[in-house]
Amino acid sequence: MGKESVKLIANNKKAYFDYFIENTFEAGVVLHGTEVKSLRMGKCSIKESFIRIENGEVYVYGMHISPYEKGNIFNKDPLRIKKLLLHKYEVNKLNGQLATKGYTIVPLKVYLKGSLVKMEIGLARGKKLYDKRQDIAKKDQRREAEKEFKVKNLY
Repeated sequence: MGKESVKLIANNKKAYFDYFIENTFEAGVVLHGTEVKSLRMGKCSIKESFIRIENGEVYVYGMHISPYEKGNIFNKDPLRIKKLLLHKYEVNKLNGQLATKGYTIVPLKVYLKGSLVKMEIGLARGKKLYDKRQDIAKKDQRREAEKEFKVKNLY
């Protein structure tokens, strides 16, 4: 089997800032009509979205897919609830972890894998304010180090 191309459509950087990502899963997304064409053009946002498990099925709420311009009556509601496709054992694993206090499921990225639209979801634990401050401090330190390195190598 050939190597499948992966094209990133949307990324949720805020999730990495707000949560510790413990585990990631790849899920298929159930789409209708012109949503795939809109996604291929990169018109998608997962910043405000979240994931819930209901009756053993996984759904993503608040994922915005802009209507396809040439789609007319076939366009669906941009904020429609979309079903995610996961194996039963993955859903059970997620459900077991969600029962643990402080865990949630967040969408991390949406991408095209070959001709299929996939979503990477993460089992996440919320960060406290001091954890976020540590992250900001580390980022600043790294930026300073890179700046110094650049200045040193300039001369």
